[in-house]
Amino acid sequence: MRAKTIGFAIADEDRPLLEDLVAEYGGGNRSEFLRYALKKIARDRLAERMSRLQQEAREDMGGKVYTTEETQALIKKVLAS
Repeated sequence: MRAKTIGFAIADEDRPLLEDLVAEYGGGNRSEFLRYALKKIARDRLAERMSRLQQEAREDMGGKVYTTEETQALIKKVLAS
């Protein structure tokens, strides 16, 4: 992996928290912690989007819960049209 050093600033009062998180999730390595944090935040963002889509779908369906068979029938109907 090719890496490039970048700089960023944090407030003095955030430094202890950063050091604690780096120790916990990065094994003391800030770069490793940042890589971990980026992946985790990206996963969390995707999970939030999926949750919103599920909620929108529930609202669109009027709260109805479809069985597997009903879902498959709807998919076939959409694909056939």
